[in-house]
Amino acid sequence: MSAFEDFPQSIRSSPFTVAQAQELGLSYARLRRRDIVSLSRGIKVFNGQDDAALSLALLTRPYTQVTGYSAASHATAFILWELPGFLPGATSGTIHISRQYPHSIPRRSGIQGHRTMFDTDEVELVDGLWVTSRARTWLDCARKMSVEELVVAADHLIRIPRPGFENRSEAYATLEELSELLARHPGTPGIVKTRAALELARIGSDSPQETKLRLACGTAGLPEPHLNEPTLLANGVIRQPDQSYPDYMVAVEYDGNTHADPHQVEKDVLRAEDYAKAGWSEVRIMKHHMQNDAKEAVRKVREALWARGWRPSPNL
Repeated sequence: MSAFEDFPQSIRSSPFTVAQAQELGLSYARLRRRDIVSLSRGIKVFNGQDDAALSLALLTRPYTQVTGYSAASHATAFILWELPGFLPGATSGTIHISRQYPHSIPRRSGIQGHRTMFDTDEVELVDGLWVTSRARTWLDCARKMSVEELVVAADHLIRIPRPGFENRSEAYATLEELSELLARHPGTPGIVKTRAALELARIGSDSPQETKLRLACGTAGLPEPHLNEPTLLANGVIRQPDQSYPDYMVAVEYDGNTHADPHQVEKDVLRAEDYAKAGWSEVRIMKHHMQNDAKEAVRKVREALWARGWRPSPNL
């Protein structure tokens, strides 16, 4: 029998706690042999396991298990939940663990410890790993993020999913829930930025670029658009523009990388024809238009609105 074969299957391929191993019948002497590597106090892994091949969740789980009253948080939770928006240092490899006050801050090699207060609805158990909720993670990361990036993440949280394409029917959070969360934690670092971001958040953006386009247009003084709203065109055709200005019959579509596909190109041509037949002006925004703070994208939208009779408020 090889050294590997006497190991329970459940802890062969990922880090494990000493307590887990002993519950599975492995002696302390067995855990001290050379084929076992100690990652941290009370955490071990079978020698030869490639950490790079492990998911962040599997790497993080034992650290929360040996640290009571704790959960993966901050940048670690940000990555685990796949939140959009730029968070500086998110890919540094450091594992972030938050522990419930008044317990001490976790102090281990490779760990960034935090001590905080979270309510029961601010942590979730996912495949044996306690992790701060998406909304709480958004708040915890606010100190390092810009207001714009916080709006990107907030739009993602409050977005109404499309049941036909996603395995959920409800938003991750509502505006009311986010507002209540901020009210619970008035002294959290970054709270001023999250409050500003929540004021700018809107239901309807389907991607970070759509959010950034909307914010850039708003900063430039353009009117508030409708977001992904079904719009009746000619002959009963319904389209759902990324941004629309029904009063001026202007539709704005952000075309990402998928729009280079020949099939998608054909669909885009049909879409443009539908808008033209109905007397709508379509503005197509490409990735390169979003460079330099989206100045070119804003120019295109402004010109389309101007051509349809829009004029800026004299107060702007």
